[in-house]
Amino acid sequence: MEFRQLQYVIQIAKEKNFSRAAEKLHIAQPSLSQQLSKLEKEIGVLLFRRTTNSVELTHAGAVFVDKAQNILDNIEQLKQELDDLAHMRKGKLVVGSLSITGSHVLPTVLPIFNKRYPEIEVVLVEDTPSKLEQLTASGQTDLSLLALPLFEPSLEWVPIIEEEIVLAVPPDHPLAKLNEPIHIERLIAEPFIVLKKGQGFRQNVLELCERAGFEPRIVFESTNIETIQSLVAAGMGITFVPKMLIRDKGDERTPVYLPISAPTPIRTLVIASRKGRYLSRAAEAFIETMKAALIK
Repeated sequence: MEFRQLQYVIQIAKEKNFSRAAEKLHIAQPSLSQQLSKLEKEIGVLLFRRTTNSVELTHAGAVFVDKAQNILDNIEQLKQELDDLAHMRKGKLVVGSLSITGSHVLPTVLPIFNKRYPEIEVVLVEDTPSKLEQLTASGQTDLSLLALPLFEPSLEWVPIIEEEIVLAVPPDHPLAKLNEPIHIERLIAEPFIVLKKGQGFRQNVLELCERAGFEPRIVFESTNIETIQSLVAAGMGITFVPKMLIRDKGDERTPVYLPISAPTPIRTLVIASRKGRYLSRAAEAFIETMKAALIK
């Protein structure tokens, strides 16, 4: 069994297609098929079921891919540890980020980090919270900027920011004229606009309503909290918004933002990594830079 064969199997499993896998691996498709057949003959089991239109993992194949991914990940971690022991400043750090939250946080952090560690390449990966949790758990990102709660049990995290959650209502809404914090119980009959499933802040909204004793009446869903705020401003419903993401009052599509009565709800942003995964000096430096830049 050869190291490259592990890479080949993982890529075929990812693409579910020999042609695409060969293209990503920069080898000829016949060579890829030959290497897979050679490996399957050596280990005595089929790793894939070939059909006319697709390639699917067998049970043995799924076990092989899981173990092979762990081997490749351990090799990569070993490289990082050896680089650190050799006091190398060069390297690459893959950081996952929520797209909109990251657009508010990272412009503060990255210039400082790049100035301190100019030879470390930072690669940003933007995706949904659920996808970022998967990428971090599988070692495809070194760190990820996420919001609690996390649902992947193999992750550990360091708190970075706690921010207030506020209520957003249309400008002509009766609550917009009140000069006082709003009790969430008053919102039981209101139409809510929330993020779609898989978006982390959706869970915060549902939990706030649940603690107030009701299930929100959801009239619209979106993958983008900016779209949600525009819909609120247009009078289509209400929502909760992390204070970091509230819009400037000069924007005509701006809702009215109201504080929520005590206990003030908060959202916690964290830097997550996989439990037991070796954190390079670059990763530790990034966490410390983020703390210094954002924690007041």
